[in-house]
Amino acid sequence: MAQRYEEYSLETSFVTMNPDKQFELITRGLQEVLNPQIIKDVLEKEKRPLKVYWGTAPTGKPHCGYFVPMVKLGHFLKAGCEVTVLIADLHAYLDNMKAPLEVVQHRAKYYEYVIKAILKSINVPIEKLKFVVGSSYQLSGDYTMDIFKLSNKVSQNDAKRAGADVVKQVANPLLSGLIYPLMQALDEHYLDVDAQFGGVDQRKIFVLAEENLNGIGYKKRAHLMNPMVPGLGQGGKMSASDPNSKIDIIEDPKVVKKKIGAAFCAPGDPENGLIAFVKNVIQPIHELKTDVQGSFSFHIDRPEKYGGPIHYESLEELTTAFVNGDLSPVDLKAGVSDKINELLKPIRETYDASTEFQKAAADGYPVEVKEKKVKKVKNKGTRYPGSGTGVKQAAEADSLSALIKRNSLYVATIFGGAFAFQAFFDSAVTRWYENHNKGKLWKDVKPKFLEGGDDDDDDDE
Repeated sequence: MAQRYEEYSLETSFVTMNPDKQFELITRGLQEVLNPQIIKDVLEKEKRPLKVYWGTAPTGKPHCGYFVPMVKLGHFLKAGCEVTVLIADLHAYLDNMKAPLEVVQHRAKYYEYVIKAILKSINVPIEKLKFVVGSSYQLSGDYTMDIFKLSNKVSQNDAKRAGADVVKQVANPLLSGLIYPLMQALDEHYLDVDAQFGGVDQRKIFVLAEENLNGIGYKKRAHLMNPMVPGLGQGGKMSASDPNSKIDIIEDPKVVKKKIGAAFCAPGDPENGLIAFVKNVIQPIHELKTDVQGSFSFHIDRPEKYGGPIHYESLEELTTAFVNGDLSPVDLKAGVSDKINELLKPIRETYDASTEFQKAAADGYPVEVKEKKVKKVKNKGTRYPGSGTGVKQAAEADSLSALIKRNSLYVATIFGGAFAFQAFFDSAVTRWYENHNKGKLWKDVKPKFLEGGDDDDDDDE
């Protein structure tokens, strides 16, 4: 059956598939569709292929959540749609500079390699897929003028609200975050499509486009939204900015098992990222490969000592077994990790065989070289606590030395004068005392005199 799909002819698909079947395939598995009548009118009244585009900004490395839009691209192609993939390089830069200008072109090339490898791995022919890089037309004069026109129609609050679920939110947002949704709306016109496809997190931007493109003379488009794949943690979507919530497209098999093993999965609770991955990725890919809607096959290679292998033929059967406790979180994790590695194997092989693919990854996501910290020499100071640093001590010592040198003459003069005065005083007192006290020597009575006594032996009362 898979081989039959590989040989599927896009040239004959529009002729052989009736509009109802096309519409069912185009909208299959989507969470929401805005303006579905536009799609029906193209298929039923205009009787031509639907023109649809899917855009992606080359920021972080693509993860397994990208399988969801890739399956839908397969559905679009099978339904005879003309599909354009927009590598929105300027959007990546505008989104709080997630992709610096010096690497954004390399990331754009890496994304193209990844998308083609994913589609080939799930048997989707890519010959009719058109790739467009945003900067190839978004820098033109007409496009720039249309941004000015649209900015004259959209309020600041509306632009901010439109990008709230897509543009990185920061405390002090940049003006670029307001331009982002305006450009995404304009891309519908410049890519000449009937519909834009994206995740349900794009809904606010889609609504902004529907409400404002008419105001500058452009027609309203339909919008197709797929569900978001939950992350591996508790709550939140699988995101390129959170390495613990996602599995990269070229992740090592051992890392896959480790991340799945650490994923949140409460026993008996089907609301977890693993069952959601089975529902939104594994089952649709199996249907796409077999070309049989509703087909399902999930095998768990459980050791015999724990009950032996398990096989499920439907998602409902698997979910019921998990809720009832017949399928443990450990066994579910083992089955999901094996299935993911099975999906990623051909992509990793394509990556390993292509030097261009590897170069795009290396140039787009260069390994950050951490600067070696220079070990600071500890200043042990002196033996006196609080005496300050060695530098301060040296400065103070130099200052004191200079002060002493500058004032040495004054110090010597002061002390020299004191000694000279004392010698003069002793000489004068000696002469005076000995002249008035014949036969007595001043040196004999000086100690007693200085102590406050009398020089006479007999005191008068």
